[in-house]
Amino acid sequence: MNHSSQIPDSELLPMLISGDRDAYTVLYNRYKHLLFTFAAKRLSDPQDAEDILHEVFLKLWTNRESLKPEENITPYLYSAVRYRIINHYAKQKVAARYLDSFNDYLGEALSSEETDHLLRHKELAALIEKEIDELPRKMREVFLLSRDSGYSRAEIAQQLGLSEETVKSHLHHALKILKTRLGSMSILIFF
Repeated sequence: MNHSSQIPDSELLPMLISGDRDAYTVLYNRYKHLLFTFAAKRLSDPQDAEDILHEVFLKLWTNRESLKPEENITPYLYSAVRYRIINHYAKQKVAARYLDSFNDYLGEALSSEETDHLLRHKELAALIEKEIDELPRKMREVFLLSRDSGYSRAEIAQQLGLSEETVKSHLHHALKILKTRLGSMSILIFF
């Protein structure tokens, strides 16, 4: 079909309907640039226009037997592209709504998890403070200077007028008492 590019659409359509691949190729080459331009002007992404063009021509080939030989192919192709563009925007809207809904859900879930985490943290901190407050006075002082203030044994000994061995003993016993009282939570607290 050398001269097929000269054949009018009205003759190519019946050939396409009967499965003539050359007729399909001629129609594709004849309309691809026009339809691409039409779609690209209406879409923000040229790749989307290209995808729509391929979808339309694929649909043209797969549904060729349902076409009417007397039909004008030009309005058919433009309508198919227009329909695909509308469909494209509708899908984008649905995707955007889904994404917004999903983000809202995640925000609520994260907010709920954060609130739960903060509540547990506060309860745990209060429990730890209560147990520390129940330590013997000197032991509590040594423990708080070590853990809260970050003093070394030597600094604590100097500040409280104790020997380093006494400070070491107080810390050891304080940790032992707290681990016993707080049970498995002590792993989280001290490490």
